[in-house]
Amino acid sequence: MITIIDSGGANISSILFGVERLGKKAWLTADIKKISEADYVILPGVGTANDSMQRLKNAGLIDCIKNLKQPVLGICLGMQLLFDYSEEGQTQMLGIIEGNVTLMRPQGLTIPHMGWNNLKLIKKDSPVAKGIKDNDYFYFVHSYMAALSDNVTAYTEYGEKVAAIVNKNNFYGTQFHPERSAEAGAVLLKNFLELK
Repeated sequence: MITIIDSGGANISSILFGVERLGKKAWLTADIKKISEADYVILPGVGTANDSMQRLKNAGLIDCIKNLKQPVLGICLGMQLLFDYSEEGQTQMLGIIEGNVTLMRPQGLTIPHMGWNNLKLIKKDSPVAKGIKDNDYFYFVHSYMAALSDNVTAYTEYGEKVAAIVNKNNFYGTQFHPERSAEAGAVLLKNFLELK
């Protein structure tokens, strides 16, 4: 079973469709039991970091998410929620991946970083990056970012190097939207949904 955590995110319908295009069915839920028992869990984000964390707290999902042992994929703000802290609203996050999320400050470029941008793979043996090549393009929409660290699988450049795929243990995250990233995004989603 594939569950998408119901955090009220605007991208939830596109994630559902992205999974369905792969011939699979996903269930949108905030039910702790269903999330805990799922084979795969997808964590979208909604609004601001503080708003998302408050929604998860109100639903009693903080400890549930932190204790998940199956593959988990955070998308966009959902990826940022995996980190310790965000400058956006001075927000304490889930603390699953070490590091902070900061406001982008790309000299001479506008924020949000919106549109297609290419990836540079750091860890080419990552199971979620199988079949993805350096310079494949993905669709980004964000104003905050995580910097490079040991947990970064791939990055993009937008005035500075921006973490684009992260991984620690069973937790994965993409700063871009794989469900809106055409064939390359479908490859990444498929890879995630085939993790053991």
